[in-house]
Amino acid sequence: MSVRPILTAPDPRLKAVSTDVGAVDDEIRRLIDDMADSMYAADGIGLAAVQIGVPKRVIVMDLDQKSGKKNPRAFVDPKITWASEETATFEEGCLSVPEIWESVDRPARIKCEYLDRDGKVQLLEADGLLATCLQHEMDHLEGVLFIDHISKLKRSMALRKLSKAKRLKETG
Repeated sequence: MSVRPILTAPDPRLKAVSTDVGAVDDEIRRLIDDMADSMYAADGIGLAAVQIGVPKRVIVMDLDQKSGKKNPRAFVDPKITWASEETATFEEGCLSVPEIWESVDRPARIKCEYLDRDGKVQLLEADGLLATCLQHEMDHLEGVLFIDHISKLKRSMALRKLSKAKRLKETG
């Protein structure tokens, strides 16, 4: 298990559409463990494999870690099978878009089918933060960032802020 660097926008690799895994094996379990370590090291609650440069349909999440507990979950080849018409708005942030927070509307409730780290098919009904995080991370699998859901003006301001922060970091 190791901490891997997390890509940040506007890195073009974040726009890659991830490929299906198909079956969970030891290599995928190692990837899941590295992703969890990377997510915890960055103090995040979710991470998609593409964010560490691996365009495979794998997500790790831990909504409990903010309260000091660790309860990581893996979602391999997740698919939303149903989404409510009702929407919910959450202020979202992203490890690949550091220090930017914006309100995003998404379906309030979803049903999701996925493989767990043991390769077993799981069905999940989610609402609240869990539904929002799953949708946010699943967007990554399609090459979509949360800032792609906000206005062009806000997105361009966010990307300029990121670029400026990167330049300062490189020169400082």
